[in-house]
Amino acid sequence: MCHYNPFSRPQPMICASYSIGVTYSPQCTGTLTTLTISLTAQSTCREINVLQRKSYFIVLPVVSMYAYFLSYLVLLHVMASYSTERLRSPAIKGLHLAVKCILFMFVPQQKPQLVVGGEGLCNFLKHHCPAVTETYYPTLWCWEGRAQTLLRPFITVKPLVHYNNELIKTADGGQISLDWFNNDDNTLYPDASNRPTILLLPGLTGTSRESYILHMIKHSEALGYRCVVFNNRGVSGEELLTPRTYCAANTEDLEAVIYHVHNMYPEAPLMAAGVSMGGMLLLNYLGKTGRQTPLKGAAVFSAGWEVFESAITLEKPINWMMFNYYLTTCLQASIVRHRHVLEKQFDIDHILRAKSIREFDTRFTSVMFGYPTNDHYYKDASPCHRVKSVEIPVLCLNAMDDVFSPGHAIPVETARQNPNVALVLTAYGGHIGFLEGIWPRKQTYMDKIFKQFVQAIFEHGNEINSM
Repeated sequence: MCHYNPFSRPQPMICASYSIGVTYSPQCTGTLTTLTISLTAQSTCREINVLQRKSYFIVLPVVSMYAYFLSYLVLLHVMASYSTERLRSPAIKGLHLAVKCILFMFVPQQKPQLVVGGEGLCNFLKHHCPAVTETYYPTLWCWEGRAQTLLRPFITVKPLVHYNNELIKTADGGQISLDWFNNDDNTLYPDASNRPTILLLPGLTGTSRESYILHMIKHSEALGYRCVVFNNRGVSGEELLTPRTYCAANTEDLEAVIYHVHNMYPEAPLMAAGVSMGGMLLLNYLGKTGRQTPLKGAAVFSAGWEVFESAITLEKPINWMMFNYYLTTCLQASIVRHRHVLEKQFDIDHILRAKSIREFDTRFTSVMFGYPTNDHYYKDASPCHRVKSVEIPVLCLNAMDDVFSPGHAIPVETARQNPNVALVLTAYGGHIGFLEGIWPRKQTYMDKIFKQFVQAIFEHGNEINSM
């Protein structure tokens, strides 16, 4: 058993404030005339009574995010005023140093907690996937989980990826849209028949166009791998042919896709990576199939481990306002788009009056898949019950401040009993956030973990049992 926990001791709650004042000459001569940074902190904060002051939890994060962003805009404004040569000046270097000081003094930073049930996988990760034990530095001006979750889609670039679309038929008469990135021009694996292939599973309402999917494909492209994105039924522009969509518990469509991809390239090693609900679906599939899968390994990011706990957290006022209601409307938009097919079996108007994901699942998802109640569906959809049955190497990355997957619901003790499962838990990072660096436009910590892990499994996977 391997258990590395760098943040096991109690951490004090930090209240801090800072201000940055910059003055430079009107002629932009390259000299900063004034650079003032003040930072104050105290080790404890007065506890706020949640029942009496719920509004604090709405106002304070918004104000804090606004202050961080304004400070960063000041830095950008100053740096944009100088040419490339001036950026090398001592004053600008001093500014960079000051920013780093704030990063070390103000922003929380810790090595991730690594929980692995087997020494072989633990040593394998430390040797071939060093990011799992490296300190994660969340972005200076949006380290808080909700800020990371909200801002990542807007900050990170969307790389250009050209897909080949394929529609495959299902046993019930439906269809599934697959987007292929074949990477035929690569020189590392020129033979398509044995080119390593990664099946990517987006989140709840996600498609192959999500920025986190595009980044995974770009990292895979550099390694010479092929990718195929599994779009859930009805979300990627294709017609819904039967009154059935998808859920986190039913793995029939995923099984059909894995079988299809493996049959197309039986000699190519195959892995899968799932994000958010895609990760939940992947874990549930692996828990059901055990060793009876063609997958060599899997990576899971920001999965919701216990759906009941996720629902409770997302129904807190600020989280409902920032995430829950918006995602509910996205799910309802898909219902409206396919109304002509679904209205034969469902009360569409009743579904459209749902105000939360739980209400939507109660009125639609659990009914569609034949569960007696929504509680039965949520229990079946929770991957925490199937971790013990996973029998291939799986790496799972979660942030402890993820409101979609609260830290207390992550099955740490169960993972310790399975030598095939590794949990990488960061103190910060939010939901599919993991932004790092001053201006995190390209690679996130999640991207780094993904790239190192898939390369490790494809190129060194046979070493796990010998380490």
